[in-house]
Amino acid sequence: MKNLKKYLAVMALSLMGQAASAQLAVTNNRANAESQLRKLTIAEMAIKALYVDEVDEQKLVEDAIRGMLEKLDPHSTYTNPKETKAMTEPLNGSFEGIGVQFNMVEDTLIVIQPVINGPSEKIGILAGDRIVMVNDTAIAGVKMSKEEIMRRLRGPKGTIADLRVVRPGIKDLLTFKVKRDKIPVHTIDASYMLRPGIGYIRVGSFGATTYDEFLERLEQLKAAGMKDLVLDLQENGGGYLQAAADMAGEFLSPGDLIVYTEGREVPRREYKASRSGSFREGRVVVLVDQFTASAAEIVTGAIQDQDRGLVVGRRTYGKGLVQRPIELPDGSMIRLTIAHYFTPSGRCIQKPYEKGDRKSYDKDLLNRLNSGELTNVDSIHFADSLKYQTLKKQRTVYGGGGIMPDYFIPLDTTRYTKYHRELAAKSVIIQQNLRYVDKNRKALKKQYSDFASFKANYQVPQSFIDAIIKEGEKQNIKPKDDAELEKTMPYLKLQLKALVARDLWDMNEYFSVFNEDSETVKKALELLQFAHHAR
Repeated sequence: MKNLKKYLAVMALSLMGQAASAQLAVTNNRANAESQLRKLTIAEMAIKALYVDEVDEQKLVEDAIRGMLEKLDPHSTYTNPKETKAMTEPLNGSFEGIGVQFNMVEDTLIVIQPVINGPSEKIGILAGDRIVMVNDTAIAGVKMSKEEIMRRLRGPKGTIADLRVVRPGIKDLLTFKVKRDKIPVHTIDASYMLRPGIGYIRVGSFGATTYDEFLERLEQLKAAGMKDLVLDLQENGGGYLQAAADMAGEFLSPGDLIVYTEGREVPRREYKASRSGSFREGRVVVLVDQFTASAAEIVTGAIQDQDRGLVVGRRTYGKGLVQRPIELPDGSMIRLTIAHYFTPSGRCIQKPYEKGDRKSYDKDLLNRLNSGELTNVDSIHFADSLKYQTLKKQRTVYGGGGIMPDYFIPLDTTRYTKYHRELAAKSVIIQQNLRYVDKNRKALKKQYSDFASFKANYQVPQSFIDAIIKEGEKQNIKPKDDAELEKTMPYLKLQLKALVARDLWDMNEYFSVFNEDSETVKKALELLQFAHHAR
């Protein structure tokens, strides 16, 4: 009994000692944090008070924040109030303005399309109109930047934009008073029937409205007879995690794991399908490439790991870090990485990186190209430690950063000639397309009463090609020889036909033209049509 009391007394003293040590550690940590904060404050005050030249105190603080974040991972960032607004606006699903898609030809704004049911369409603004004045300020012929023009066209809902418009074929200036309104920003680029029974949806990013848009497009395609789906996430840079989780859930059964997150100070959090998805039966093929990132990788990983569909394309970007937005009083924001994303099989989506070495991280895609990964599947090798199993069929999938597709499609580097790249970089193709459509819109609409006839019969006229070549020569852009010119033509003509279709109709028609020549889409169709015949 005496020994037991002695043992308990020793244990009590030991526990008290541990508690005291823990409390001391907390106190020391707090004191150290306060000391470092004072150090930072003193440095800022000293520079402000004593530095030889005038300093911008706001920039000084911003640079200090950026400097701290740059030493962390590649995706922890700081944005000032203006940058924050520009970054979050597309994801929030709307902005306030007059509702037109436009482009600049030289220094004149040409309306490509008014937004359907938007304020400009409702009062009669048409594709091809030139907006030359906004609220008595000239915006044409004055070398005004596109950003400044956008600022003048946008404004609070309910305010009036007084526009002066030049319309081809009409002598006098037209006047329109447009009442600004909320303009939806759509994150789904296109949806249409790719083949009988096979639908196609291309998602450009994941924002606040993506899930609702997706459900709407899904129902439209089902009504058109869709049984199987090609989900195109190529070049999708990501966005909101919840939007991705909600979309992925539409392909899964209740309780199926979609993704989980975990970090040093953030406990594991699982995202699961909350209900029976509205597209659980049809076959699914997901299209990805090296620019598919973040939220788009979550959807891809969930569909692949749950054996819900097949993935076609190239290994995705590998952006699997969770950022928490920290809003600062002046409207600026820190997006601080707090956790990693993991697919249902346990793969970490984030590709490897060295803290503070942003330069090497940014060269990753170039390194992939140089190593042959983007062009030759035989150059891709995985260690046994990077092999994982899907949850239902126990198929082998691979970790190490990004999502490796089930079917690899090499990047065709031969179709993009140096001549084409230079024409595109100097906006020659876009500008000449705008001029061509602007000049021929009525004739084209008359000749092709619907898109089906356009797609089947339209050929890019030689005069259109000649105009591009001539404008390129003006800007000292010339093909190396006749062989390069000839090699450029097939892709250039396809691109021009798609652009004309976009400007006469919309993005659905643009992708309908482009996808007919896509090896990735062709592989998806092959898989689905084979599966269809094998049923």
